[in-house]
Amino acid sequence: MDSVVLLRPVPDPVEELELNDDGTDLDRDYLGYVLNEFDDHALEEAILLKEASGGSVTVLGLGSADEMEQILHTALAKGADEAIKLGDDLSQLSVSSQAEIFVSALEGRSYDLILTGVQAADELDGQLAVRVAAKLEIPHVSVVVGADAGDGSVKVTKEFWGGVTADYQVQTPAALGIQAARQAPRYVAVSLIRQAQQGGALSEIDVDPPPETSGVRVVSVRVSETGEGAEMIEGDEEAAAEKIVEIIRGAGV
Repeated sequence: MDSVVLLRPVPDPVEELELNDDGTDLDRDYLGYVLNEFDDHALEEAILLKEASGGSVTVLGLGSADEMEQILHTALAKGADEAIKLGDDLSQLSVSSQAEIFVSALEGRSYDLILTGVQAADELDGQLAVRVAAKLEIPHVSVVVGADAGDGSVKVTKEFWGGVTADYQVQTPAALGIQAARQAPRYVAVSLIRQAQQGGALSEIDVDPPPETSGVRVVSVRVSETGEGAEMIEGDEEAAAEKIVEIIRGAGV
């Protein structure tokens, strides 16, 4: 089962995030980037499929210079066979534009599955896998929590609300939006990442940002307002119940 995994960098959530001067985006001048959490699960699922049924794993990483090179070397250390970097400084593109770039990079490449995270922390719609599948005219399933390779098909487990899951038999080639891999993304030692870095240069494809076609424009971003906090109710159960009733009646409910 030959898989291609689409990887995207997102702003590191542990950093102090600030807005830019016009309030339309984060101030990205000094931000660090990390691999999107759901894309990490997509990579893990692809490696699990390779370990179970053979084949190969190719990773395509989108932009953001030094951080993406580190991400791609880490993917090689985990078990990917090939890593390709797509341009620089493309991390602010809409999902529509990201799909255009990934589809262009996939042209002429043979694969059974395309895997990517079901969403990213800094996007609006969680539609990358859907858009890639539509452009390539191949089957698609999102919110996937497991996949097993078959002969010319893949058995996919999709999660719905309330913990309900359903299994689908999907003909390949297909695109999957991964919610969670069957196991947590594996840890890889720094020494193995260094070996991957010393093993040779990453492949690279120069890409230009495509025309914006999403139809969505962010006009304002703001920090959530801080409330006064929760009211802590003290006393035994009867006293607490009376206080809650009083609050509810006072609110006119």
